Amino acid sequence: MARTLAEIKRDLQTADRAQYEVLARALAADERKGVKQALTTARRRLDAQDAEASRLQQMYEYQEHLAPGCVVAGLDEVGRGPVAGPLCVACVVLPPNPRIAGLNDSKQVPEQSRPHIAQEIKDVALAWDIQYVQPDYIDEHGMSAALRLAFSRSLAAVEAQGISVDVALLDGNPLGFDPRERNVVKGDAKCASIAAASLIAKVDRDALMCRLALDYPQYGFEKCKGYASAEHIQAIKDFGLTPVHRASFCTAWTQETLF
Repeated sequence: MARTLAEIKRDLQTADRAQYEVLARALAADERKGVKQALTTARRRLDAQDAEASRLQQMYEYQEHLAPGCVVAGLDEVGRGPVAGPLCVACVVLPPNPRIAGLNDSKQVPEQSRPHIAQEIKDVALAWDIQYVQPDYIDEHGMSAALRLAFSRSLAAVEAQGISVDVALLDGNPLGFDPRERNVVKGDAKCASIAAASLIAKVDRDALMCRLALDYPQYGFEKCKGYASAEHIQAIKDFGLTPVHRASFCTAWTQETLF
């Protein structure tokens, strides 16, 4: 008796690659349109899983190529460009395994998936840390100094957890914050530990901006996360600056007209 289409779909939805190949051979002579569609859907699902596994493998291999045999800390920042809220920096030391599904540059990860992946990063990491630099420091000392301070503190905090770091991989251009610094352009999409730092920093800062939105509801921080959206700029014009704004970033909307 031929198996029903529902039974075939159920098996294909959960089949791994080996199980799929067995089912595909068994169903090769089945001319039902629904069966052929189910086989195509299953093959695409497995191809996507293989591609994702390969992408993750390449992130770890690229990192190992940069620093073979070394204990590597990945560092990244979130919040360099906003006009409100602090700068956030994270540092992560990952073990060689396990691979973290979905690990990527935080900008490439769907917003709804970020908290789960960030929590998994924290669960499996050998060490991790998050540091903030507040707007008043940024206004007084500038962004480069704020970045160096935050990265230095975060790396020191990771080492205080008992990890001796050989190499500090940093996304972007050189900062010179530590002799072990190595810079990787677009590193958050290339190196596993930098991507991990990007994700946990993004999730932590976004949550902070949502909390700040409760204190300053006029500015829409829960949506703009402190960036200069049109609505945020208008709120600055209407209500002025708050203690969490970076005044030096807001002069275009706060300077009094000369005429």
